[in-house]
Amino acid sequence: MDIKRIDFNLLVTLDALLAERSVSRAAQRLNLSQPALSAQLARLREMLGDPLFVPSHRGMTPTPLALGLQAPLAAALAQLRDVVTSARAFDPARDEFTLHVACSDYVQAALLLDFTLALRRDAPGLRIALRPADSTRLEAQMEKGDVDLAVLTPEGIAESLRSRPLFEERYVFIARRGHPALRRPLDTARFCELEHVMVSPRGGSFTTPVDEVLDAQGLRRRVVVSASTFHSVLDLVERSDLVALVPARLVEGRPNRLRVLAPPLPVPGFAIHMAWHNRNHGDAAQRWVRERLVAFARAAPRFGHPT
Repeated sequence: MDIKRIDFNLLVTLDALLAERSVSRAAQRLNLSQPALSAQLARLREMLGDPLFVPSHRGMTPTPLALGLQAPLAAALAQLRDVVTSARAFDPARDEFTLHVACSDYVQAALLLDFTLALRRDAPGLRIALRPADSTRLEAQMEKGDVDLAVLTPEGIAESLRSRPLFEERYVFIARRGHPALRRPLDTARFCELEHVMVSPRGGSFTTPVDEVLDAQGLRRRVVVSASTFHSVLDLVERSDLVALVPARLVEGRPNRLRVLAPPLPVPGFAIHMAWHNRNHGDAAQRWVRERLVAFARAAPRFGHPT
């Protein structure tokens, strides 16, 4: 095959078809009409001498040749994007761009909302779309370009993605100010007697790793409410005699409606990392955002000594 005769736009089309496995979705991704994309697929088939895709009940199934091309083609296009985007100067004060970020409600509240406001001051042309993180789909979402950056625990990051640590989080105990049970020092026995609210992101659970620590000591706490978000937990604790264990960054700077104490037993914390795909590694705008996020996360005021 004479490489000088290859239309490299067709390779971008093939990459989109391999990612989407659908002519209509690939056309939407590339901002093309379906007839235009179908014509490009016909040219690809002629150029490579292979059908590349065959119809199936869920769209299109790639042939062995197409599957064999998927990884090296994606890598080659990502490298080409790196070369082009790294050569282009980025001016945050003037350039316009959109960033799609996947994260949990905790990460939004503890880090990304304040970070978004800080970024907007330096990059007025920036648009940020925050969406729920789904570790089971994250790799595919990033490969397709639906997610540019993810902020989550390292356990949810696939090995194929790039990542960088942001901070280590710890838990604190919270109760409303004036809670009658806190007139005396908080010990493990009193901790277990209180009525707790906890977060279950997927819903329905009444246990966390804290309960495993207690169980090892032959103890059990009283979890009476399982909420889906940390915002709900904070609201319930402020308005009732319920108590909770929450990440420390969530209660930094909140009005003095809460008592914040060190837990009376060891509670394992967790790490927060950011992750991104190779396709975005060399993009000047996204590289600028990532460096700013690292600096912001490490400079953010940490919660002082519990009171």
